Amino acid sequence: MARAKTVSKCITETVEESHMFSITGYSQKRGMGVNRGVEVHASSDLRLLDHTTGLSTSVTKTLPKASAYLRDDRLDIECVVTVMKEPRVSQTKSSPKVAVPPSDIAAHLGKLLESKEAAHVTFYVGEDTFAEHKVVHAMRSPVFKAELFGPMREAGAQVLPIKDMQPDVFKALLHFIYTDSLSIIDDLVGDDRGEMIRHLLMAADRYAMERLKLICESDLCENLNVQTVAATLALADQHHCASLRDACIEFMSSSSMDDIVATQGFVDLKTNCPSVLVDAFVNMSMLNKR
Repeated sequence: MARAKTVSKCITETVEESHMFSITGYSQKRGMGVNRGVEVHASSDLRLLDHTTGLSTSVTKTLPKASAYLRDDRLDIECVVTVMKEPRVSQTKSSPKVAVPPSDIAAHLGKLLESKEAAHVTFYVGEDTFAEHKVVHAMRSPVFKAELFGPMREAGAQVLPIKDMQPDVFKALLHFIYTDSLSIIDDLVGDDRGEMIRHLLMAADRYAMERLKLICESDLCENLNVQTVAATLALADQHHCASLRDACIEFMSSSSMDDIVATQGFVDLKTNCPSVLVDAFVNMSMLNKR
């Protein structure tokens, strides 16, 4: 963000006056003077009046005896005093600012998702259909881009079936594709939310949507529990989520293994992914030795 710039001014005002001082009988007073120090915010200029030209000249050296400045043994001195007034500082003024609203592209794309205006392709998910925009999907996912615009696409195809995904999961995926948020599932809590996040993580991995995958990983890491940790560990291993895998192992090392072993998720993990379970026990043993 650019730094704000401000402007102000300091104006020094001066008042200048001159005084003509005549010394009569200069020859008798030459060399006499009084030295008194006075502190004043001013500058002065002593000038001698040239009786020949009528002009005054600043004093820069000792006045000679014979001089154009003397007439009839009279010396005229013009003293010009310039007094500096208190500086007048102008009020500080800020540079003009223009209020820039936050980005609203997500809101516009969300409206495009709802309106289905100018949709190019229809997705079939189970019994549901979704009319969408190919370019938006291609922009957000390299997998969708290959399916919709790549050499493997069917010529002229406007229908694309989505297998092995529930319609409500695909709907949440669409919402993220268009708006970059998961606000559509804000109403889900507990196990329902956890189940939706797990399905979205699988969808994110399937369509190479790394940001969505990391969001799901983070959510699952923050909501691990005894009932779901084993199943989540299997999910993390299957979809190469290293941070989620480490979080599961750390959670298991600090929890009651009897409770975890009693869950169906642990049974499935032991049956389908024994190597993952062995690796988890090795890592847990290392954590407990620290």
